[in-house]
This record gives sequence, structure tokens and C-alpha cells, in this order.
Amino acid sequence: MARMADELLKVDGAKPKNFLEEIIENDLAQNTHNGRVLTRFPPEPNGYLHIGHAKSICINFGLAKKYGGKTNLRFDDTNPTKEETSYVDAIKEDIRWLGFQWEVERYASDYFDQLYAWCEQLMTQGLAYVDDQTQEEIRANRGTVTTPGVDSPYRNRTPEENLDLLRRMRAGEFADGTKVVRAKIDMAHPNMLFRDPILYRILHVEHHRTGNKWCIYPMYDYAHGQSDSIEQITHSICTLEFDVHRPLYDWFIQALNIFPSHQYEFARLNLTYTMMSKRRLLELVETGVVRGWDDPRMPTICGLRRRGYTPEAVRNFAEAVGVAKRDNVIDISLLEFYLREDLNRRAERRMAVLDPLKVVITNYPEGEVEWMDAVNNPEDEAAGTRQVPFSRELYIERADFMENPPKKFFRLSPGTEVRLRYAYFVRCEEVIHDAAGNVTELRCTYDPLSRGGNSPDGRKVKSTIHWVSAQHVVTAEVRLFDRLFRTIDPNDVAEGGSWKDNLNPDSLQVVTAYLEPELGKAQLGDKYQFERLGYFALDPDTTADKLVFNRTATLKDTWAAQKE
Repeated sequence: MARMADELLKVDGAKPKNFLEEIIENDLAQNTHNGRVLTRFPPEPNGYLHIGHAKSICINFGLAKKYGGKTNLRFDDTNPTKEETSYVDAIKEDIRWLGFQWEVERYASDYFDQLYAWCEQLMTQGLAYVDDQTQEEIRANRGTVTTPGVDSPYRNRTPEENLDLLRRMRAGEFADGTKVVRAKIDMAHPNMLFRDPILYRILHVEHHRTGNKWCIYPMYDYAHGQSDSIEQITHSICTLEFDVHRPLYDWFIQALNIFPSHQYEFARLNLTYTMMSKRRLLELVETGVVRGWDDPRMPTICGLRRRGYTPEAVRNFAEAVGVAKRDNVIDISLLEFYLREDLNRRAERRMAVLDPLKVVITNYPEGEVEWMDAVNNPEDEAAGTRQVPFSRELYIERADFMENPPKKFFRLSPGTEVRLRYAYFVRCEEVIHDAAGNVTELRCTYDPLSRGGNSPDGRKVKSTIHWVSAQHVVTAEVRLFDRLFRTIDPNDVAEGGSWKDNLNPDSLQVVTAYLEPELGKAQLGDKYQFERLGYFALDPDTTADKLVFNRTATLKDTWAAQKE
């Protein structure tokens, strides 16, 4: 994975300029916008942002910052049937979490009056008309990519007729679906979007900001470019699926003779083992496959945040992926690489046992407690140390013991010796079983001269394992999250199958873990490496009586071995 990251850079370590940087630098050199760089991030407030949006946020805000410019946040709130203020608040929280701050906050609804005035202007110019056809008739008459469309029977209404009908539409005289406003362009145009696109539809629905002021609402293709123009956006950056919309974007601006914002497209982010369709993500939520939009298995930004991702990891990933002109699929292991790299640097170490097996040190004094010095983070000397209690009864991971071990099993087994992290050498002397033959307890002895992990006689042990003192443990619910899908492409299914067939049944396991007492002080936002187990973060479900931790990532890419 490190090699994958390195390959994204030049040999000399300098990343080549992407095409957007080249465009902006050329515009600055030509003084195209009087030295201004103004981008925007324009989400529709109808759902939660995901990792694909995070890439777009990083690009828009990152480019503006690099070239001394600014970025607006504009909500494209033109569909009141799906939009909510709660989504607005969630989106703003996500952007701030990623580490960005917008210049101004705007809404397409701020421009409804101006957009309406421009619609009247287009009608006066003979470039727009009111159509009484039904949605089905409009669709049928649009034609196909190989056959031209058919003109609406209402296409040749006079500007005066159109203006009268438009004003009556605005006044609420007509029912939903009875009329639309269309641009008058070319029903035979090879670009289907030019075949008299719809500008306004009637919706007697309350808007989350404008209330009941409007009962006609602009369509995206009409509102978007004009909103960019009003704000005098210099570089309107969006994903590649909108490239076919760019000529229409330009047509409206030219027809209205307004500030010429220009649209540029880059490849959207596609990740292996990940689905980012809003419709499918909604289905996962509504059917209870996940616990909500912020479920740590979801690719939403709020899900990543809850899982324990850091904004730095996401930004570094977006920077590494870069800006491309053609769609491609990025291995999710690259995202996880940047996550591990960041957490390894910042996460304090703690000991936790997820599948406990009791150990009694028979030659250790009963009732005695020692406090061992433990390093908080070997990558950060300033993090210092902490004290970990050691006592006669401990818990270790069940996987660290085998009664009949194979060759090259270097952890604990009958008659063998291991090092307890930060503590002593211990040797397994006796194995206790229950009536069914299951191992329930180990009886061990310790070498009191080996405190700190070394023996005066110089003997070596081949394994170091972690542990917690039974007397001092803090219990916690630990949620072991894994990838939500078990296939590289969740949509790749056999004939007659469903994408749901690719769901990973082991994407969540819940265990009761025993933790060292320092973890009882954990606060929301804290990140930890549970030694030898992975990276973990405190979950918001935590209460005064119950700790809940999420596994953010394993220490290594466990999926890589499965693919080989």
C-alpha cells in the first residue's frame, strides 16, 4: 500500500499539476477574472454527504486556498419535497469537520426572485414558453438519441400569452403537473438536454426557507449556472456526469447575457467494496441493514467520523487520489492506508482484551498491585507514559494461547514462556478446563527478576502479548466493524441476483471487552490504538454507566491476504 501511495507522486516527490490547477494558473496569468479565484460547493440538502462529496469539498476548498481565493457554500434547494433544514445543518457540520470554512453561505432560494425575472426575460426574447403537455407526453415527444423530438403544440405561444400564463402559475392558479415552463431551443438537437428543457414546474409545497411564497420552483439545470453567475464564481467545478450539462449551462448564461461563469468537470470518486448511490444508501437505512446514516459502516462523512476517522486522513487521501478527467475506481485500501498512517502518529496506545482468558500467576503475592510504566505513543515522545496496574490475576487474549500449538506458534502454550507487555516473563504451568473440555483458566508462574521485559540471565522469549489486570478492568461494549460489502463491486451480481447478496454478514460483531483502567477516562473524539488489535474510538452511545468503542481499522489490511 505504501508503494501505491508513492506511485501517485513523481520520483522527485513533487506531485504534478492537475488540469484544474493548470486552468486556474492560466486564468491568473491572463488576468481572466482580475486575479480572482472563487469556487463553490453546491450540495442539495436532501441527504447526507459521503466520501465522494468529501473529495469534491477538498478539491473546491483546496484549490481556492492554494491560489489565494475563496469558496462559497451554496445549497441548491430547488426541490422542497426532499429538502430539510436538518440536512443543511449536517452538511455544514461535515464541512467544518473536514477542516474548511466557506466565505459566504448562500442558497439557490436566495435567488428565486432573480431567476423568475430572468425567466420572464427569456419569454420576452421568445426563448421560453409555457407547455400544457403532461409529463408523459413531454417524455414521449422528446424523441431518442437517434430520432428527433416533436415540437409541443404550445411551443408557438406568443410572448404575451406565455408571460400571462407564467404569472398565473406563480400566483397559484394552476394545479401541480398541469403546466411547466420550457426553454425554446431545438427539439432535434443531438444533445437531448437541449430539447426544450424544463425550467419551472408547479409544486404547491412548503419550502424549508421560503415557506409558501412560491408554488413554482426552478429545475437544477436552470438554477445552477445562473446561481454561479450571480455569485460570480470563476471556476464552477463538478463531477464528470455533468459534462453533458455544460453546453446548456453556457446557453442560459449567453442567452441572459450575464456573468460568464464556466464549468469544469473531474472524475467522481469510486471506491472498491463501497456503494455511494443515495437511493441504495437510503434503502440500507430504511430496511435496518445499518443503524442509520451515521452507522460506522456507511461511506457517509458522519459515518466515517463516528467510526473514528480523522479529517486529516480523509484530506490526505483526497490529495493522493488527485484530480482526473476519466472515471476510475480507487482501492479502498488506499483510504485505509492514510487512516492508519495518521492514527499511528496521533493515537495513544492502550491495552484491551476482546476475547478474555483468565490467567492466575500462582507465585505472585496475593493482594499485591504493581504499577508499570507504559508508553503512550512510541511515535510521539511528547505523549509521555502512563501507569498500568499489574496483579496476581490477569486476562489475556484467548487467541494468545494454544494447548496443542503447531510449529511456529510462539505465544503461550503449556511449558512455554512469553513476555507480558511492560511487565514480566510468565510461564504456563497448568491448564484448567470446564466439564465440556473448554479451557477456562491458565495457571502460570512469573519471573520476578524480569520486570520491564528483560531477564538478568539474558534468556530470550519469542513473543510479547498484552494483558489487563482482572482486579482493575473496565468493561466496555466493543463494536468490531468491517466492510459492509464482501465484493469489490457491490453491483456485480449474477443474473437474477441482487446487490444485497453481496452484503457482508460479518460487517459487525459486538463483544464485551476488558480494558485497562485508563480507558475509563476516554472522551468523545479520542482515538486509541488497542495494542496488537487495531485502532478504536469512543462511540456517542457511551453513557456514564457504559463505555462503547468502535473499531476504526485493524492494524493491517486483513483483506489484502484474502485477495492474493
